Amino acid sequence: MTSCAVEGGCPSDYIALSISLLSFILLLVRSTSPFLIRKVPRPKGSSFWIPAIQVFASFNLLLSIVMALNILEFRKRYWWQSCYIWAVWVEGPLGFGLLLSCRIVQACQLYYIFVKRRLPTIRSYILLPLIILPWIAGSAFIHMKKPLNDRCHMGTQWIIPVICLHTLYVATLVGFTGAIHHIEFRFHELKDLWQGIFVSSSSIGIWVVAYILNEIHDDNGRLQVVSRFLLLVTASVLVLAFFSVSSSQPLVSLMSLRKKEHQDLETMGRALGIPDSGLLLLRAPDSIIEPNEPLDKLLLNRRFRQSFMAFANSCLAGESVHFYDEVQQLDKIPFDDSVRRIYMARHIIEKYIVSGAAMEVNISHRSRQEILTTLDLAGPGLFKNVLNEVIQLMQMSLAKDYWSSMHYMKFKEEANMRTAGLELEQGTGWNFSPRLSSVHCADDPFHQEHIPSDSGSHSHDAELQ
Repeated sequence: MTSCAVEGGCPSDYIALSISLLSFILLLVRSTSPFLIRKVPRPKGSSFWIPAIQVFASFNLLLSIVMALNILEFRKRYWWQSCYIWAVWVEGPLGFGLLLSCRIVQACQLYYIFVKRRLPTIRSYILLPLIILPWIAGSAFIHMKKPLNDRCHMGTQWIIPVICLHTLYVATLVGFTGAIHHIEFRFHELKDLWQGIFVSSSSIGIWVVAYILNEIHDDNGRLQVVSRFLLLVTASVLVLAFFSVSSSQPLVSLMSLRKKEHQDLETMGRALGIPDSGLLLLRAPDSIIEPNEPLDKLLLNRRFRQSFMAFANSCLAGESVHFYDEVQQLDKIPFDDSVRRIYMARHIIEKYIVSGAAMEVNISHRSRQEILTTLDLAGPGLFKNVLNEVIQLMQMSLAKDYWSSMHYMKFKEEANMRTAGLELEQGTGWNFSPRLSSVHCADDPFHQEHIPSDSGSHSHDAELQ
């Protein structure tokens, strides 16, 4: 026990290593399954790279504990096995610090979008390095002072600052979460943040106890083995559970472990419960479509819009029609329902407006900047200028070709068939007049209904006489 406590390779070490490997494999499976199995298109921007960085930070955290605490029995012969590389840099700025910083960035984004009602003023790729700066400064200071011994343990005077740095990041996450606790989120973002705080706080509590025992009582072999086991197992649970709760928006929350939320939500409108989102009334009457009418008026017809969208998709230019359709869904949300309007507006901006978006529309730079720098994401008329530009663009390009396309011929034919079907149904409706029977005898069950009341009373009087 004494030799493996110092050199590593105890049975409990291998058990902890197996648990950490299993946790990271599950983490990889959960993070890649939406793209490999369900064929979900990869999102762009921070919606993808922040969760990806969390996976990277989780791997660094687990690997740094294995290397710094001598989980495996090996001798330190090379420079890359140095305690300052693994216990200071990889475990700090590239491990736990990076993991908490990603969640703080997500909480900060929610604060700006739903409390300030505007897009974050600082981009995520700039904000994340700024949040990690205290970890980098602390790691550089420790590297300069070199307080670690050959077993990667530091003195008692260094433990308190290190623990305070861990606690500072959890407190920052609590602060941002408390600032948005009054928002009625629709997709459990606040619940996920509180769960992440609970998991991180509980893990840090156990981790602090094991860390202090491991650092102070380095002469106690049994205590070293137990504390080492707790440190690695707690970190394994932390990275898996912490990654499981996602505080991203609904259609971008692709890496959630909760199977109950795997719903077939084709559009953001359906996810938000917008009335008639993506649906057609089967028996709705068709209005007459005149090619000479303005395109914005024609697009108000749902069937025409779907036919026009199919034509635009066949021309590889469907982003303008999809944008128009989703703006129409945004207009259906009441103005006092600011949370749902912000969800929808944010979705439209990330899908159509930002440069390099999946379905970026061709608009002027001035209109694009007006939306990206707006002070009220829930305000009416947010996309008014952009919508006018998109309609003019479709009028000049797609509309002219649509009237001579097979899509319009098919739409016109189906509209005529539906109109004829409705007229036929109205003309041959059921006759609900009283049923006449051809049986004229006492056994006729309907004869009482067809005998006039006066004749019935006359026959009854005759029988009495």
